[in-house]
Amino acid sequence: MKTIKVGLGSCGVSAGGEKTYEAIKNEIERQNIQVILKETGCNGMCYREPLMEVIDEQNNSVVYGEVTPEKAKRIMTDHVLNDKPVEEWIVQGNIPTQDKSFFEKQHRIVLRNCGIIDPTSIEEYIAAGGYQAIQKVLKEYTPEDVIDIITKSGLRGRGGGGFLTGVKWKFCRQAEGNQKYIICNADEGDPGAFMDRSTLESDPHSVLEGMMICAYAIGAQEGYIYCRAEYPKAVQRLKDSIRIALSKGFLGKNMFGSDFNLSIKIKEGAGAFVCGEETALIASIEGKRGMPRFRPPFPANKGLWGKPTNINNVETFANVAWIIMNGPEAFASMGTENSKGTKVFALAGKIARGGLAEVPMGITINEIVYDIGGGIKDNKKFKAVQMGGPSGGCIPATMGDLQIDYQQINKTGAIMGSGGLVVMDETTCMVEMAKFFLTFTQEESCGKCTFCRIGTKRMLEILERITDGNGREGDIELLRELADKIRNNTICGLGQTAPNPVLTTLKYFPEEYEAHIRDKKCPAHSCSALITYSINADNCKGCTLCAKACPTGAITGEKKKVHEINPETCIKCGKCFEVCKFGAVIKN
Repeated sequence: MKTIKVGLGSCGVSAGGEKTYEAIKNEIERQNIQVILKETGCNGMCYREPLMEVIDEQNNSVVYGEVTPEKAKRIMTDHVLNDKPVEEWIVQGNIPTQDKSFFEKQHRIVLRNCGIIDPTSIEEYIAAGGYQAIQKVLKEYTPEDVIDIITKSGLRGRGGGGFLTGVKWKFCRQAEGNQKYIICNADEGDPGAFMDRSTLESDPHSVLEGMMICAYAIGAQEGYIYCRAEYPKAVQRLKDSIRIALSKGFLGKNMFGSDFNLSIKIKEGAGAFVCGEETALIASIEGKRGMPRFRPPFPANKGLWGKPTNINNVETFANVAWIIMNGPEAFASMGTENSKGTKVFALAGKIARGGLAEVPMGITINEIVYDIGGGIKDNKKFKAVQMGGPSGGCIPATMGDLQIDYQQINKTGAIMGSGGLVVMDETTCMVEMAKFFLTFTQEESCGKCTFCRIGTKRMLEILERITDGNGREGDIELLRELADKIRNNTICGLGQTAPNPVLTTLKYFPEEYEAHIRDKKCPAHSCSALITYSINADNCKGCTLCAKACPTGAITGEKKKVHEINPETCIKCGKCFEVCKFGAVIKN
């Protein structure tokens, strides 16, 4: 009997996956087709959603992309009933496709089950090898053995800091106190990042199992998953997974028949970016306002309710069971000397294939952008990538051969962060990009530190003046001075790294700042205050499309004759530029 799977992660649902699923279900009932219909999470090809996979009796798989309800009906008839795959819609299978290279350089550990198993089925997770690692740990290893394995693997925290996970666990294990806590940080707040959300939606049990192993290692019997409420599907799947694990004796008292006990609760956050910082997250769980505090003491010694606490993010925990089952050497064999294993990246921005990719550490930026991501949309020129979100920085395309590991990325002025990778093309203004991220950071500042609360506001005001065409000499120096004070006088890592997007764009694209300030021009033709529109008489056909699209009537001219734009009434919305088919409308 054939099996049909439909991707119903957030990306699949937003692309219309639920309608596709219903269409398949209706077609099964209408034609009385004998198949097994399942839902699954995201396999990473977000750019091709909705995805539909057909697996035949010999376990041969074909994945179709951009499957509308109408396409689904044809696939059901041609492929499922008559064994004739619809080749023009295949994105992954036994024939060559333009999407083949998306997976060729990936190595999936965290995403090993994503898009493959039904995330709502604990039986499918178990069939894929799930919950074997925690049983192995409980039967064969002491807590110190587990910490030694994780340390030898070289696994670093994937939440942004990159601290060695085994060392972090050791600190908490050795901390004095009988009551200890474990926390999973699922408060993914970077713009353009969706790695943790997708993992929780697609394979929640792998995160729970990683938490179980960590709790055993450090001696914790209570755990929390701090997940933002804006992730309703992830939250629901976590709740269901915890409930099912409890019913089977995998959580709670005497787990798997052992004398080890662990309870896990979910705390839904309100979406404050600062609550991704450990001490602010702890304060939020305690019912206080999410604001960072001075460290030391570190959470490993004095964390949740003053007790020793270990915090790792979703991706870190999702690696743990695989390391236990495959050995630390297998994980350490991938990557570079100081950055082992794999890293999940969310590919967003001006990239042809937006989605999730898990790659070995040491891969280059160009390999991700071109080999996996398929290059830049609309054949535009690759300009830069933003890594690390608001706490990270811009890395220019000229450094595309840079290997991705913690040390190499840090040397650029950016950070690895949690894994958001926003790609920019020639139409992106780097000053505007810095302004975007600083706007986000300024709005999300908890306000505790004067330099973060006021300093980022002053930096943002300068950037706004520059992009409005009112920049003045000395602005660049003032930005650097403010950045230096913010970095050196704020409590938490989020405040200390807030100036990074500005500093890296100043470092790698100083000419763009100078053009804005001195020439009152935006080289990328992006800042509306510095753009004017005109019509090239040689290219204009008098089709009137631009005049019809103009909301202010700024474009005049007779049909089949050259048109003109009145700069006094033009609001620079760009509608004329978008609709012109002949390249007659020019940005100046």
